[in-house]
Amino acid sequence: MPTRTAAQLREEAARDYDAFMAECPARHLLDRIGTKWVSLVLLGLADGPQRYSDLSRRIAGVSQKMLTQTLRNLERDGLISRAVTPSVPVRVDYELTALGESLLPLVDAIRAWAESNMPKVEAAREQYDAL
Repeated sequence: MPTRTAAQLREEAARDYDAFMAECPARHLLDRIGTKWVSLVLLGLADGPQRYSDLSRRIAGVSQKMLTQTLRNLERDGLISRAVTPSVPVRVDYELTALGESLLPLVDAIRAWAESNMPKVEAAREQYDAL
């Protein structure tokens, strides 16, 4: 095995988390965070713990399958936690972890940008479509 210099080792380590590389773990995380359901779930949990049914009602248009899948993925990534309270019926609450809370300001800023710039985007779309 050839010997590598410190600079080569640093370069290899930096490449491990280069989102422009196809197999970069950070790229896969960006793919997940970039989905509409993830951002809406994170924003839905901004005010504190929520039950599945509360999230389902709050996020219009999400199917049961997609909400379940999104919650599982977010839990796996450490962005939310799931607490089961034994009762009849069983109560399950979801809430942001510290890691999820650290992402929330970024997601909320994108939401605010989208809401405030939608008229400009619609105008640009109309102009583009008219060509």
